[in-house]
Amino acid sequence: MSVTGLIQGLNSFHSNYFNDHRELFERLSGGQSPDVLFITCSDSRIDPCLITQAQPGELFVMRNVGNIIPSFGAASSAEAAGVEYAVGIGVKDIIVCGHSHCGAMKGLLQIGSLAEQMPSVYDWLKRHGEATRRLVLDNYAGLEPDQLWKIAIEQNVLTQIENLETYPAIRSKLHSKQLNLHAWIYEIEAGFVYAYDAAQRQFTLLEKRSFPVPDPLITTAPLVATV
Repeated sequence: MSVTGLIQGLNSFHSNYFNDHRELFERLSGGQSPDVLFITCSDSRIDPCLITQAQPGELFVMRNVGNIIPSFGAASSAEAAGVEYAVGIGVKDIIVCGHSHCGAMKGLLQIGSLAEQMPSVYDWLKRHGEATRRLVLDNYAGLEPDQLWKIAIEQNVLTQIENLETYPAIRSKLHSKQLNLHAWIYEIEAGFVYAYDAAQRQFTLLEKRSFPVPDPLITTAPLVATV
């Protein structure tokens, strides 16, 4: 969509949706109290509010290349600040949502080729994606590239769950059961979302039911290859 198209969309939004929901926006102007921190990739093909049908004010959204949250102390100021802010305003659930066909994870598996073409992307993935890359290459040698890609997407999400648990504020709220962590994968081509089921130790279709919080003792265990 061009900038002209975006401006047309803005005009349509104000004339239609905004006017129909004016009370909602007046209420939101007084502050926010989202229940969910939704962490996902910057990829243009995933829209958290669209796939969850969430309304304005319901999701606190963080996005970056590869939906990566570095561990506490290693985090850049942006990721650490976003996580702490969301916890500070009282979110009750944190979702890390990866997606199919993730270019960041494909690049992670072929990281050498990024060094010259995209040096900043290379540095980001090299510093914060190495645990995922090493796990996949060490434990799934011999699989086809597309299978490795899918497993890397899944394992990357689980790695971010473990990284979130290193944040003192999150660790404390997990202990007191004031906060839950969720690992999701969005399948672009089908519109389905898969959640990590700790009991089955794999991602399964998310239906009208909740899943156990991923157990930090098993999230690094090799996944069942479900390609």
